[in-house]
Amino acid sequence: MAGHSNEVVAHDGIIDYPNDPEFGKASPNKIGMWLFLGTDGMSFSGLLIAYAVLRWTAVDWPNPVEALGGVTLSGIMTFILICSSVSMVLCIDACKQRDRQGILNWLGITIIGGALFLGIQVYEYYHLMHEMGMTFSTYTKGNNLFASTFFSITGFHGLHVFTGVTYLCYMWKLAYDGRFDKGDYTLLELAGLFWHFVDLVWILVFTFIYLL
Repeated sequence: MAGHSNEVVAHDGIIDYPNDPEFGKASPNKIGMWLFLGTDGMSFSGLLIAYAVLRWTAVDWPNPVEALGGVTLSGIMTFILICSSVSMVLCIDACKQRDRQGILNWLGITIIGGALFLGIQVYEYYHLMHEMGMTFSTYTKGNNLFASTFFSITGFHGLHVFTGVTYLCYMWKLAYDGRFDKGDYTLLELAGLFWHFVDLVWILVFTFIYLL
């Protein structure tokens, strides 16, 4: 048909879909990430529900604060992840301002926060195994189910943190190469969604496992 062209035009700026009746203002990539996070959230929900059922029906469930040697380490881990969420937001804001150095700095801080979280978690596991007599299948001071559910839930979350740190390292490499210099923050926003999800889940895990 005359006047009609199927030519694909490159777009280096911020990609949006304001007139698309199917997606509204959300890109297909963002919708895909939300769907992934929704299914991933159901996995965490299943683990936390199983923990709640086992704890409710157990007769000798230990006090988590005493069994885990306090909440100081976990509190520090929570604070670090919350701060890393803030730095991720500032990273995206720097991208909107087309500030490459700002992107690298804030993204680097986020990555360091995630790495610190993992380091503290490894130390906590070492402390629990060698000083508290707690392993993946046994617990000398209480119900073995407490040990198995604790390591299953926190370990599953730790895997997500490791994945997120790897993901953010790749974003840092793209930023270093100038991928975001023109202000297109789409990829950073997707990475930010995953990272905020990881942070939110940890707050729930911290509350259910360490505090209640």
